[in-house]
Amino acid sequence: MRIAYLECFSGISGDMFLGALIDAGVPPEVFTRTVEALGVDARLEISRVNRSGISATKLDVIAAGEKELPREEFWEKALSNQQSALSNQESALSTQQSAVSQARPSSVEHSHSHGAEVSHGHEHSHGDGESHSHSHEHSHSHETLHSQTPPRAAVPHEHGHGHSDDHADSHSQTPPRAAVPHEHGSKHTHPHRGLKEIRQIIQAASISQSAKDRAIRIFEALGAAEAKVHNTDIEKIHFHEVGAIDAIVDIVCASVGAEALGVEEWICSPLNVGGGTVVCAHGAFPIPAPATLELLKNAPVYSGEIQKELVTPTGAAIVSVLASRFSQFPTMKTEKIGYGAGTRNFKNSPNVLRLTVGETATQQESPFPMEEITVLEANVDDMTPQVFGYVMEQALQNGALDAFGTPVQMKKSRPGMLLTVLCRTEDSQRLTKFILAETTTLGVRMRRENRAALTRRHVSVTTKWGEVRMKLANLNGSISNYAPEYEDCRQIAKEKKVPLKTVMQEAIKVYLEDTNG
Repeated sequence: MRIAYLECFSGISGDMFLGALIDAGVPPEVFTRTVEALGVDARLEISRVNRSGISATKLDVIAAGEKELPREEFWEKALSNQQSALSNQESALSTQQSAVSQARPSSVEHSHSHGAEVSHGHEHSHGDGESHSHSHEHSHSHETLHSQTPPRAAVPHEHGHGHSDDHADSHSQTPPRAAVPHEHGSKHTHPHRGLKEIRQIIQAASISQSAKDRAIRIFEALGAAEAKVHNTDIEKIHFHEVGAIDAIVDIVCASVGAEALGVEEWICSPLNVGGGTVVCAHGAFPIPAPATLELLKNAPVYSGEIQKELVTPTGAAIVSVLASRFSQFPTMKTEKIGYGAGTRNFKNSPNVLRLTVGETATQQESPFPMEEITVLEANVDDMTPQVFGYVMEQALQNGALDAFGTPVQMKKSRPGMLLTVLCRTEDSQRLTKFILAETTTLGVRMRRENRAALTRRHVSVTTKWGEVRMKLANLNGSISNYAPEYEDCRQIAKEKKVPLKTVMQEAIKVYLEDTNG
């Protein structure tokens, strides 16, 4: 089986994922065609960069002539630009007032207060030739909910003169790419998009339906996380920068690229989320941001030495939809390796996402199906046989593939039993807890092993006493083993008062007669 493994030792973001896809062999044209199909004002910029000695592919979405910024850099720039804009406005207003005062000493200064956060100087010319300088302050109350998605496209608010702007909707706001102060004019535009609008944009694109569905699921995962964090309905979530052009490009290209890679399963490593705090629209939040942590439920996460935000909400949403499971590096025959670069360049820590593509080695090397299982073992020497039998029975009912006991000679020459439970890897923690709770052991050993498993199926045969299921094993297209199901035969033997071995022999006889005609 062809698989892809994501190593998130430096986190994951949308642009890192796209860079890794290109580096692993997805043609850049796949993404440029996707951007064209979306019909949005955007283009891609692809380059080779170095991240702590690792050569990687960096992909940037250029929308409105702006590149995305790391969140903290955006807010620093936003604050600086806002302060600069206010300072320039105050300086201009002071100059205007001074000029008017010198020209017309009798002129009247008017100050109009609108609950101000931003001051604007205007000169109004009246019919009597008098010029009045007005200071208008506008209050914009946005009752919005903002997400912590990494900074995206700058979309200025344009407001008409003399009103307050109240929004009751919830907004999933990733800060804009560059700080742009509110512009006040005759128009009032909103860059926010709801899931309905985003679905329409994606459905209208000339890409495969499966890619559309996957991209929509990623957006819906992000919206659901935001809705839960902000205690609102998902359809009321309005995406600000996440819904902006470059975010749509990120997510749709991720879906198209994942399909173009041609793998049957996506597997992800534990994710390094970073650490410290990150400045968002509502202040400083601990890392991982609330929406990110919500998206990574049930995923193994950790914090390393880098005290920055390493997993973005967009990256977390992509992983939550694509990855079928989380594990250490799987056994595979490696074919391609790709590195996608993040924006920052950390010292002594490569800020890259590694993508490895290959075939599971077990299928390549074995003529019959192989599977990885976990073996759980525990030694017990102070438990009654009744409890031991009960434990094996319950282990099987709780999902164990097999359970058995082996007599062993333990320390101090005491006889004991070795309990062995075979299970799927994803069930190992649950069954370990079960063994510790139900037995007298103080510890459980565990290891992973590969086992050859013949393909199995059941057929039913009709004996003189009733139906019995036959378990058939297939090797290279031929039946290699067959056996009647014990429980079926035991039930018939008990009800019909017939020896168990007779029922089993009869079931085999009927099966062979039916098979041989």
